Amino acid sequence: MHHAPSILVHAIPGFILLIVAEVIYAVRTQRELYEVKDASTSIALGLGNLAVGLVSKSLILAVFLLIYRYRLWTIPYGAWWAWVLCFFADDFSYYWFHRTSHEVRWFWASHVVHHSSERYNLAAALRQTWTGDITGAFIFWTWMPLVGFEPGMILAMQSFSLLYQFWIHTEVVGKMPRWYEAVFNTPSHHRVHHGSDIDYLDKNHAGTLIVWDRLFGTFEAEVRRPTYGLTQNVHTFNPVRVAFHEWVRMARDLGRARTWRQAWLFVFGAPGWSPDGRTKTTKAMRRERTATGITQLRHEPARDPRLGA
Repeated sequence: MHHAPSILVHAIPGFILLIVAEVIYAVRTQRELYEVKDASTSIALGLGNLAVGLVSKSLILAVFLLIYRYRLWTIPYGAWWAWVLCFFADDFSYYWFHRTSHEVRWFWASHVVHHSSERYNLAAALRQTWTGDITGAFIFWTWMPLVGFEPGMILAMQSFSLLYQFWIHTEVVGKMPRWYEAVFNTPSHHRVHHGSDIDYLDKNHAGTLIVWDRLFGTFEAEVRRPTYGLTQNVHTFNPVRVAFHEWVRMARDLGRARTWRQAWLFVFGAPGWSPDGRTKTTKAMRRERTATGITQLRHEPARDPRLGA
């Protein structure tokens, strides 16, 4: 059970085949779904994430095992109902991790990588952070070994969740049947999540079940094609710069902090926060939208990179 993360490694050939199929479809239908340099950057970032994960996941497993020693109960991983419970527990944890990654700059600095592509395709699903585990993102799952979920089971369910999320990174698939759209995360829901339009910012954080967004007030339906990327794009295909650009910006902001409170908010405040309002948070953008009627801020200057949804 403790080798569960290898699930994603074994899935790589399938990822490649589906990406090739989507490229062929795009060529035959003359749809500009891919750009070579952009896709290459996404794949490079995905490979880097995989390499870092070989070390970081082992450390996280060690933390989970330590917590598991002091578990309150024991949930038998051989029981079918235990896997059902684990699915819901993992998906619930993922929702709050993902939502926090949009609302707290410390986590956003890693997550922004995934939203940095102006294309929305299966290759973009591989555009993953190199620093996510270092930020302590795993803390959102630490309650699970404490209540008795076996650590290998947790890591396996995390892998299955990521497998599910791969296929929803596409414009090829329209809307699914209404009942499916009501319960599960879909390409339509996740396109909203990757949009930089104000209505779509910080919406649809679901992993597998969209019901969490509906329950906690972060759901937004797709009513028009999103503008993909950030409200101010990074304009580079260099994977190293993409991976670390927000950390560099954060360091620069810390250098101009005049008080401890400003320093704290530059790191743990909402992305885009600034003491003088020079850069704006999502809430500030929406207030401005209400006043001006603007729905997309892509070309406005002096704005921190903010994710599309």
